Amino acid sequence: MTAEKHRRILFWHLAGFLLLTGSSLGLFAQEDIWEKMLREEVQVTNPVYKPVIGLGPGYLHFTGDIRNNIRNPLVGNMGVKFNVSTFLDNKHYLITNFGLIYGTLTGNQRSLTNPAQNLNFQSSLIAFALNLEYRFGHFYKSPPVLSPFVSVGVENFQFNTKGDLYDAGGNLYFYWDDGTIRNRPQGIYPNRLLQRDYVYETDLRELDIYGKGKYPENAFAIPFDAGVDFHVSNRLTIRMGHSVHFTNTDYLDNLGGTDNTSSNGNAGGNKHNDRFSFSYITMHLDLFSSPRKKIVEKMFANLDDFDYALYEDEDNDGVFDGWDKCPGTPSGIPVDSTGCPFDTDKDGVPDYYDKESGSLPGAIVDQNGVTIPDSAVDNFLALEAVSRTDAAWYWTVSQKPTKAKTVIPEKFRFIDTDQDGYLSFEEVIAAIDAYFDYKNTLTLSDLYELQDFFFSQ
Repeated sequence: MTAEKHRRILFWHLAGFLLLTGSSLGLFAQEDIWEKMLREEVQVTNPVYKPVIGLGPGYLHFTGDIRNNIRNPLVGNMGVKFNVSTFLDNKHYLITNFGLIYGTLTGNQRSLTNPAQNLNFQSSLIAFALNLEYRFGHFYKSPPVLSPFVSVGVENFQFNTKGDLYDAGGNLYFYWDDGTIRNRPQGIYPNRLLQRDYVYETDLRELDIYGKGKYPENAFAIPFDAGVDFHVSNRLTIRMGHSVHFTNTDYLDNLGGTDNTSSNGNAGGNKHNDRFSFSYITMHLDLFSSPRKKIVEKMFANLDDFDYALYEDEDNDGVFDGWDKCPGTPSGIPVDSTGCPFDTDKDGVPDYYDKESGSLPGAIVDQNGVTIPDSAVDNFLALEAVSRTDAAWYWTVSQKPTKAKTVIPEKFRFIDTDQDGYLSFEEVIAAIDAYFDYKNTLTLSDLYELQDFFFSQ
């Protein structure tokens, strides 16, 4: 098995490891059912975002004057990418990246028709890039599990190009048109066959075969990058991407221009600048940003004497028994926030069996909600003697005592959203949730006071 195959197997093993690691971390996000009852995860209104660190392997592939026989972007040399990113705008649509790529570029060209075009090189590469990235945030409210990205930027890189011109014994390679490599020029006998050792020992710029002099080994490039992100969690993202780097130099492979010739003939250069690509998979960790969600302890969850009976609902009217002022309401009857059936005309008889809806304010009604005529009341009062039973009926119907309502303090009146003069359990819970979301002006002391008032109603 060749070294190239070993590198490709290692790359895909690393890619599989990163994906499996990310997926397994996502499985631990499941919560116990009791945790869901006692604790609630809520979205943080204004989280503070800090730079995200990314690191991972990839393949560097060269495209230039020296043409690799295999032009697959995953055929080349392994490199490594380090990246730091942060949001650029308030809406988090644009990201700024500072990246570093380290590795080597290699080219190996074989020609049976022109011995001068049997060329090879290896160039060490270190590139620093600053780019602007777009993640298509305009098209979705929250990042999906898989999301695409594109980026463009500027890059500065250094390189040092060397060639494999001699074997391990110090013999110069001579390429013959029969496809062999020998220790003497073609047609010179005696000679012997050689094998390349793929050790790049010769500094090609110093050798200056083509008379180009000391060309700069520092250059610039414009990198275009695209790929897809796999969001494992709020803290972990796996990225698979491919970048193409258009450089401003034609000497990454030491060969530039169509006039490049050696003592053996035309080397076959072209006038286009060299470029390289990088196919990679990286893991991005958000280690320093504040959490996007937080855990809120639900009301009374930490009390040792917590009474679960308060949270039962015997009559199934939607109001817990601990706060239901009308227990035993028949099934299906609409109730207000105190658990009592609605009484639209306020005559003391619930709507569901009130036979006279819309009784006048202050009218005396019977047990069915029907107004008792004034003449009937007068006749009743004119009697010289009244039995105990009749007197009890009169005082029950016409002189019904009313319980004075507890007045809601001014600072809590906004909590009474249905304006019924009573703070229900749901209204109190909504006010507490709004406090933790910074949506009202209550203080912690106000919450304790609110709790005391709620139980005193």
